[in-house]
Amino acid sequence: MGNRLKKLKKIKKIRLHHEGTPTLVVSAILFLAVSAILHLFFSNQIPFYLFAGVSISIYLILINFFQCPIRCYEGDTEGIVIAPCDGKVVVVEEVEETEYFHDKRIMVSIFMSLWNVHANWIPVDGTIKLVRHYDGNFHKAWLPKASEENERSTIVITTPDGTDILARQIAGAMARRIVTYPHEGDSCFIDEHLGFIKFGSRVDLFLPLGTKICVKLGDKTVGNETIIAKL
Repeated sequence: MGNRLKKLKKIKKIRLHHEGTPTLVVSAILFLAVSAILHLFFSNQIPFYLFAGVSISIYLILINFFQCPIRCYEGDTEGIVIAPCDGKVVVVEEVEETEYFHDKRIMVSIFMSLWNVHANWIPVDGTIKLVRHYDGNFHKAWLPKASEENERSTIVITTPDGTDILARQIAGAMARRIVTYPHEGDSCFIDEHLGFIKFGSRVDLFLPLGTKICVKLGDKTVGNETIIAKL
């Protein structure tokens, strides 16, 4: 709790996620090298300003993608499920969860487009009960089968009152790397990072029946700020 109070005193700001450093450095070198080659050898055929404009636009998109906002949830976290990511709610329904619970759960899925920040946050206070990574396909992330067939990481968190919730990071058609930070047995808290998914992807939450859902289809979410549900 003390660490959380310290976080609340921090001024909100934007920084770049360390997961993006290799991509941004390599991209900058590549763009500069190609620009130099075009300017030296093809300046008559390809206007330099045209390539420079396209390169800068692409690089700005990458910078936006790898943003890592410092956000602090300022409300009471007891019994609260916070959005694990920025994006759009694409599923809110009762489903049969077949990987871990093997019973009915309420599934809330948030799709992250290329334009969203792709940092993921811990959705509830608690203890990490299970972390599993599964290889799989790379279907488009908004398709229903992506939840069970795509490459994914499953994280089960036990809240202080003993309720288990499942968060699933899912790779999309473009995503090729899922990073999950916590380990089994770790204590975890809202405001902490769950991980990062590179390029278009989605995060599913599986909540107990009877949970009060606070979002609906089509709602936009802000990671670590939007209340998804009340247990």
